[in-house]
Amino acid sequence: MQRSGLRRCILGPLCLPSAGEKKEEREKRQIQLASCYLHWIFFGKIKLEYEGTLFTEWSVPETCFVLNKSSPTTELRCSSPGVHAIKPIVTGPDEEERYLFVESSHTCFLWYYRVRTWRIVVPMTKDDALKEIRGNQVTFQDCFIADFLILLTFPLLTIPEIPGYLPISSPRGSQLMASWDACVVASAVLVTDMETFHTTDSFKSWTRIRVPPDILSDDERRSVAHVILSRDGIVFLINGVLYIKSFRGFIRLGGIVNLPDGGITGISSRKWCWVNYLLKAKGRRSTFAVWTENEIYLGSILLKFARLVTTTELKNILSLSVTATLTIDRVEYTGHPLEIAVFLNYCTVCNVTKKIFLVIYNEDTKQWVSQDFTLDAPIDSVTMPHFTFSALPGLLLWNKHSIYYCYHNFTFTGILQTPAGHGNLSMLSNDSIIHEVFIDYYGDILVKMENNVIFYSKINTRDAVKLHLWTNYTTRAFIFLSTSGQTYFLYALDDGTIQIQDYPLHLEAQSIAFTTKDKCPYMAFHNNVAHVFYFLDKGEALTVWTQIVYPENTGLYVIVESYGPKILQESHEISFEAAFGYCTKTLTLTFYQNVDYERISDYFETQDKHTGLVLVQFRPSEYSKACPIAQKVFQIAVGCDDKKFIAIKGFSKKGCHHHDFSYVIEKSYLRHQPSKNLRVRYIWGEYGCPLRLDFTEKFQPVVQLFDDNGYVKDVEANFIVWEIHGRDDYSFNNTMAQSGCLHEAQTWKSMIELNKHLPLEEVWGPENYKHCFSYAIGKPGDLNQPYEIINSSNGNHIFWPMGHSGMYVFRVKILDPNYSFCNLTAMFAIETFGLIPSPSVYLVASFLFVLMLLFFTILVLSYFRYMRIYRRYIYEPLHKPQRKRKKN
Repeated sequence: MQRSGLRRCILGPLCLPSAGEKKEEREKRQIQLASCYLHWIFFGKIKLEYEGTLFTEWSVPETCFVLNKSSPTTELRCSSPGVHAIKPIVTGPDEEERYLFVESSHTCFLWYYRVRTWRIVVPMTKDDALKEIRGNQVTFQDCFIADFLILLTFPLLTIPEIPGYLPISSPRGSQLMASWDACVVASAVLVTDMETFHTTDSFKSWTRIRVPPDILSDDERRSVAHVILSRDGIVFLINGVLYIKSFRGFIRLGGIVNLPDGGITGISSRKWCWVNYLLKAKGRRSTFAVWTENEIYLGSILLKFARLVTTTELKNILSLSVTATLTIDRVEYTGHPLEIAVFLNYCTVCNVTKKIFLVIYNEDTKQWVSQDFTLDAPIDSVTMPHFTFSALPGLLLWNKHSIYYCYHNFTFTGILQTPAGHGNLSMLSNDSIIHEVFIDYYGDILVKMENNVIFYSKINTRDAVKLHLWTNYTTRAFIFLSTSGQTYFLYALDDGTIQIQDYPLHLEAQSIAFTTKDKCPYMAFHNNVAHVFYFLDKGEALTVWTQIVYPENTGLYVIVESYGPKILQESHEISFEAAFGYCTKTLTLTFYQNVDYERISDYFETQDKHTGLVLVQFRPSEYSKACPIAQKVFQIAVGCDDKKFIAIKGFSKKGCHHHDFSYVIEKSYLRHQPSKNLRVRYIWGEYGCPLRLDFTEKFQPVVQLFDDNGYVKDVEANFIVWEIHGRDDYSFNNTMAQSGCLHEAQTWKSMIELNKHLPLEEVWGPENYKHCFSYAIGKPGDLNQPYEIINSSNGNHIFWPMGHSGMYVFRVKILDPNYSFCNLTAMFAIETFGLIPSPSVYLVASFLFVLMLLFFTILVLSYFRYMRIYRRYIYEPLHKPQRKRKKN
C-alpha cells in the first residue's frame, strides 16, 4: 500500500532473543534467521538493516544502488519501479531471497515533499469507527494515492496497576490468548502464562492486569481458559466461572447477573465492527455470548445477561430426536451485525464420532435457521470457528492440523490445500499445530502455527502458501490488527515483557506470489461504495457502481450477492469498453422499493414486512491470493433512521429568555369544553422560543428535514398540526373546495369522532390518511369547511381569533403515508398579540338604546313602587277621619 510520506517495507523475520539465551545459541539462530528493514520515503530511498554477526554484503539488482554494500545498515535507491530481488549474503546457511515490489516511480512522491505535514480534521461522532481514505487518479505520470483503511478511536484509559495485587495468567506452558474490541482494535488484552497485559494504543504502552490476593487461589489465578475484552471490563473464564476486572475492581459473575455460578464452557465476542445497524425489535443487541454444555446466555453492556436457549428447547425448534444427545460446542458471532452462530454436537451413540451442525439465530427477528452444514468429527475433537467479513455467511473451521472453509452461504466448501497437495498444515511446519487464525477486512487469512510458521490464504480461494520465516520457533507470538488496518506481531518474552513489530503482510504475500507465479486475473476492481452503511427510507433509492478491468479474452465479471429479507428491488445497467488489450466492465445498480402505503388497512404490518437489514457484496467472478481486495461488503437498512428528524423553520431555543412559566386557557377555547379553565405550564426546554405574531397575521409552517449531518431539505409532503393542550380557537384559510377536494376531507373533528378510544395525537396520522381528490372515496359533504391539511405548495395558513390574544403550542406530524418509515413530528409555539378591534357604531347604539330603555323602565317601575308605598303608609293615614271616643 502506498502512502503519502513514508512507505515502510519489512523483509525477513525479526530475531528476538530469549531470556538466558547463550551466545552460541544466539549465533546459530542468527545464522538461520535474518531480518531486513526497508524504508521507502518520498524521494525513493530504502533503508536496509540486517540483524546478525554473519553478514557479508547485500545482493541487489543492477537497477538499484546501495550506498555501502558491506554494511548491515545502509540505504538503497532504485531508479525504476518493478520487482527487485534483495538478499543478504552471509557466511553459513544461505538466506532467503525476498522480492520487493515497487509499484510506482519515486517521482510520484516528489510532490508529497512540500505537503508532507498535511493535517486533515475529521469530525467524529460516537458511531464513527471504520473509515476508508480513497485516492483519485492523478493525470501527471499516472500517480495516485492508494486506498487506506483507518479505524477511528476515542482516547481510552487503561486499568491501573494496584500495589500488592497478584498476577493472573494462563496455565504454565500454554500459548498466548488475546481479545480486542472489534471497533477499537487499539484496545486489547493479552494473556500469557506469566501475566495479563492491557493496552489502549496497540501495545505501544500497556499495564499489567492483576487481581486482589483474597479472591482467587494461586491455582485459580494461573487457570485462565478464555478472555474477552468488553466495554464493561476484561472478562476471564476460570474453572467454569466468570470474573470481570474493571475500574470498579475484580468481581465474580454468577447469579447476581443471571449467569450460572459454574459449568461455563466458553465465551465469545464480536469479531467485526458494525457500529450502525437496523434493529427493529425493542432492546439492544448483545456484545458477547456465554455458554455451558446445555445453555446459552447473551450479555450486553452494563453486565445485563439473559438466557437465550437451552438444548432441550433447541431439540424442539430443530425437530431433533428427544433421545439423542445434543450439546453446545461453540457460539460465535458471524459477519452479520445481528446474527449468532451456534455449533451443536449431535450423536445417538456417542462413542467414536459426532456430527457438528450449525444453526444461526437472528437477534432482531428472534428466528432460528438451520444451515446446510454438517461435519463428522471424532468425539473428543476440538474445533474453532471464525466467520469472515462478508455479506453471505462464510467461515473457517479448524482443528489442530487442518482448516475447513465454507464460503458463499455454505455452497463453496472444502479443506484448505497446500502446494504439497494435502490439507495437513502440521506436515509443513515440523508437526506444529495451529495456534491462531487471523482474518482482516481485505480477506487476508494468516494461519500461525505454534512454532510461528505462517501460512497465507485469501477468502474465496481453496489453497494456502507458506510464507517466509519471520521469527524463531520458540518465541511466543500473536498477530494483531492496528488502527490503520495493518498487521503487527506481539512477542511475549521470557523475562515477562512484551514487544511489538509491524508485519508487512502484503509485501510478504507478494514476494511469495512472485515465486509461485500466482497472478491476479484482473487488473483493477473498483466501486463507489463510500460507506459501509446506508439507510433507505420510503421513496428513496441507492445507486452504486462497481467496475472490473481485466485482460481481453478472459471474460471476467462482477458478482452481486445479497443476504437478508427480500425487501429491495434492483435495476442493473452494464457498460463495456475494450482498448489496448484490456476490457473495462462497469455495472450500475439501483436499489429501491415500489410499495404504496396509502389506503391499506394494515399499514403498520405492511411497513414491518418491508423493513429490515440487507447485506450486499460485490466480488469478482475469478480471484486469487495475489488480488488485493476480496470483496466489497456494505449494509442497506430499509426503515426508520432514528437520526432523522423534522423542525419548523424559524424556531429555535435561542433568542429568547429561557424560563418556564404558567398561563391560563379560557375553557371556551378548549376543544372538549371542560367545566373550568385550564392552567398550563410552558416548558421552555421542550417547546423552545415562541414566535410572537400579531393575530392579524396568518402563519404557514415550513417543515424542514434534518439528520445527524444537519439540514437535508424542505419537506413537501402533507402534514397536520394540532394544539397539544386542546385549544381549537384557530382555523385555516383554505376551504376543502378551494383545495380541490371532490368529497369531504378528513378533519380533526371527524377523526376524533372515529377514534374516540385514542388520545388526540394518535387519532390521525399516515396510518389512516385518505385524500379527498377522488370521487370513489368518501361522500360529497360540505366542502366549505376549513381544509386542515397543509403542505408547502397549497397555500393553506393558520389564522387566529381577533378577539383575544393567546399562547399556542403546536405539534406537527407528517401525514403522507409514502414519505417516511419514521413517525416524524416536531413542536413549535406561537404567541399572538394585538389591539382588540373597536365594536361597530350600530352595535354601540343598540347597546346604548337597550341600556337607556332599561334605565327608564326601572325608573318608571320605581316611581309606581314609590307611589304605592306613599299611599299606603303616608297619604292614606293622614287623611283618614278620626273616630269619636266613647264615653264610659
